[in-house]
Amino acid sequence: MPGTSLVAPDLANVAGAIRARGGRLGEVIHLLAETGSTNDDAKAGARAGAPHGAVWIAERQTRGRGRQGRAWVSPAGESLLFSVLLRVSCAPARVPPLSLVCGLAVRDALARVLGERDAGRALVKWPNDVVVRDRAGAGWRKVAGVLVESALVGAKVEHVVVGIGVNVHTREFPEELAAIATSVAREAASPPDRAELLADVLASLERDVEQVAHRGLGAVHGRLAAHDALAGRAVESDDGGVAGTACGIDPDGRLLVRRADGVLDKVASGEVRLRVA
Repeated sequence: MPGTSLVAPDLANVAGAIRARGGRLGEVIHLLAETGSTNDDAKAGARAGAPHGAVWIAERQTRGRGRQGRAWVSPAGESLLFSVLLRVSCAPARVPPLSLVCGLAVRDALARVLGERDAGRALVKWPNDVVVRDRAGAGWRKVAGVLVESALVGAKVEHVVVGIGVNVHTREFPEELAAIATSVAREAASPPDRAELLADVLASLERDVEQVAHRGLGAVHGRLAAHDALAGRAVESDDGGVAGTACGIDPDGRLLVRRADGVLDKVASGEVRLRVA
């Protein structure tokens, strides 16, 4: 793996940690000290014939991004930044559920790091974030984000690139993020190992992603419902078009919001936030 000597020790054994899980995802690894965007690297790799499960990992991204083109802040060595190429042939309608199952994989990996007492604080926030609830249960802070990009051949998805960024070792955040972001290191009792965290995420994806791509969220819907950050909360969309009480995620990956007049909205895309009374 080129650049292995330029990454921190907790990523140096990433290949061994992945092999220990015995799956196909991560059999090919590109470990980089710096890149523009691991998602861009993965898309270029897909066009060049890279295999299903190839992974691109970087200590630092200079053009990292989240949904809607937002920049992802990633000081070198503090985050887990990676993209995985999934060669799954499915209908375009399956892509939003894939984003949710990827968030669930990250949540499950974080729960193992947090330990039994705090595992339930790790939650999936529709449509693509992973958050950690504060111990009082009043709110949460974002710890990870997922960006899913797909390529079509005819009416079918030919491949999907899943980009994941996890705040792992960060202790201090810029002022504009301090109230809304956290890290695994700030929430866990002991320092996390990024190689083990990545291997756990890939193992969860190995178990669930193809089933969701071909059959939808049915098999994981119960787990998703159990860790839904928005369930029962008053929410509103960023554009003001939807406001009400979030009441779950349907099998197609849409957020269900019950308005004050009883009408049930099914939100397929966009962003929502907690509504302030």
